[in-house]
Amino acid sequence: MSARIVITGVAGFIGSHLADRLLDQGHAVVGLDNLLTGSTDNIAHLTTRDFTFVKHDVTEHISVDGAVDVVLHWASPASPVDYLEWPIPTLKVGALGTHKALGLAKAKGATFVLASTSEVYGDPLEHPQRESYWGNVNPVGPRGVYDEAKRFAEAMTVAYHRYHGLDAKIVRIFNTYGPRMRLNDGRAVPTFVAQALAGEDLKIFGSGNQTRSFCYISDLVEGIGRLMASDINEPVNLGNPAEMTITEIAEQIIEMTGSKSQIVHRPLPVDDPRVRQPDITRARDLLGWEPRVTLEEGLTRTIEFVKQKRA
Repeated sequence: MSARIVITGVAGFIGSHLADRLLDQGHAVVGLDNLLTGSTDNIAHLTTRDFTFVKHDVTEHISVDGAVDVVLHWASPASPVDYLEWPIPTLKVGALGTHKALGLAKAKGATFVLASTSEVYGDPLEHPQRESYWGNVNPVGPRGVYDEAKRFAEAMTVAYHRYHGLDAKIVRIFNTYGPRMRLNDGRAVPTFVAQALAGEDLKIFGSGNQTRSFCYISDLVEGIGRLMASDINEPVNLGNPAEMTITEIAEQIIEMTGSKSQIVHRPLPVDDPRVRQPDITRARDLLGWEPRVTLEEGLTRTIEFVKQKRA
């Protein structure tokens, strides 16, 4: 059955891919974005479909005419470069923006889905990270503006579920990559691919032994769709449990691009997590979900996207 779905942060990397999937399924999408870090390039291809774009800052009151069945709250700067440049807007969209998006869902009787993050676990002392882990976060460190904004957003989402009976869901997103990522946003895959294609040194912060897990965007969106349609109200990790070091992903990108680039090291940023790996038992058991796209396949698609962007 088709639904009318509001996506905040629709012009961002994940938000735009969510819009694609939902429109392909026959749903109507209303997308909101203030374009602080999003781009209309990501949604330009949607103009001929059942899609409405509204430029709006969701920290202000959200008004949408007509029925709304689902609210997907994806608005937020999402990379260290962004939330270090925009610390206060990051805090505001996590707090005020979540409050306004929850208010819309409550007023419309809609399901609410919050885009949370593996960053709620901070520099984790539990490995891999399960949803039951409370995290190890420095609230006054430079990353705290993002980490605590998302932790507060989770607390408010759960409060609306418990107090108002809102059907509210939380997805904790681990490192995701693919087409439409900004090439200069500081995240490992697009940055390394762009540097390799340009023949520049790949800059690794710290020793390169810190680990991450990389999930391709289509796998993530599939998981979000399953969570949205489920009756689950506990947080759910979505990500790829295949853990690898930053050096390993850099070396693979150099090899796949045929680049002559070298790896160079820079000082590790404050509070940079040493390890990151999701325990996806809950997603497997409750959603029947796990990643399908191999790293080589996902990187091939991403490299092609970056080549087109640089052309």
